[in-house]
Amino acid sequence: MESLDWTLLRTFLAVVESRSLSAAASLLKVTQPTLSRHVRELEDVLGVTLFIRTARGLEPTEAALGLINDAKSMGAAAQALALKAFGRSQQLTGTVRVTSSVMVANLWLPSILADLRQAEPSIQIELVPSDTNQNLLRRDADIAIRMADPTQGDLIARRLGDAALGLYGTQSYFEKRGRITTMQELMQHDIIGFDRSDVILKIFAANGYRVVREVFPLRCDDQMVYWNLTLAGLGIGFAQVMLASKVAILERVPIDLIPPMPVWLVMHEEVRTNARIRRVADFLAMAITELLQNSATPRS
Repeated sequence: MESLDWTLLRTFLAVVESRSLSAAASLLKVTQPTLSRHVRELEDVLGVTLFIRTARGLEPTEAALGLINDAKSMGAAAQALALKAFGRSQQLTGTVRVTSSVMVANLWLPSILADLRQAEPSIQIELVPSDTNQNLLRRDADIAIRMADPTQGDLIARRLGDAALGLYGTQSYFEKRGRITTMQELMQHDIIGFDRSDVILKIFAANGYRVVREVFPLRCDDQMVYWNLTLAGLGIGFAQVMLASKVAILERVPIDLIPPMPVWLVMHEEVRTNARIRRVADFLAMAITELLQNSATPRS
């Protein structure tokens, strides 16, 4: 039997996962005819049929099912090899991919990245704003700024500090509806909630108030839109103290419902030896740590 080409096995796994040549082609960023050719080549090398077409899509045969675990093991080994090779690069040139929450990408990182570009003009930055954690093991990003302790193995996490959260409303809102001093008063006000996320529901439940989504007259999961709804005076919203304390029109409700969020810088242990990634990671860590330490004293 001929030696197996990893490209063919990668195609095989993508088709198994997606059950569709077109979906697998989109995932691997190649054309559908190319994937179709890869499947035929692998079937010729192995001497078996790997997929049958059904109403639900391409279904793996018994022969294919017997290959999946071995193919995944080869894929993991190839990925580990690529990470190690990438980690040995010592040039302060090239691209570093950074991911963070939408709020951090919009309101923390622009000025920090401006300073980084001044310091390291040969390093290019790709910024991925996402409230869904990117998979660092798959190299969806090189560095992540996260508000939760990472649980994946093979990741290096550096805690940079804490970001306090508070409840805020605009002065005009409070002038119309009155100030708030107790939880009972808070529950009589318009609180801006989340749409599909249950995070705010859990916060209220942890404080003894089991509420349903409909308690919140306005709901949105997008963090930047949520922030702008609060600024527009549409109700009481959760906000980072370090951001809200710098906005003159916002007032903080003197009720704390949630502890500060830890801020982590995370990267794969293999890429921390890459000079440009290490440089960007160190720069971000220093800048964000300083930002958190120097947060303005919140307005009451």
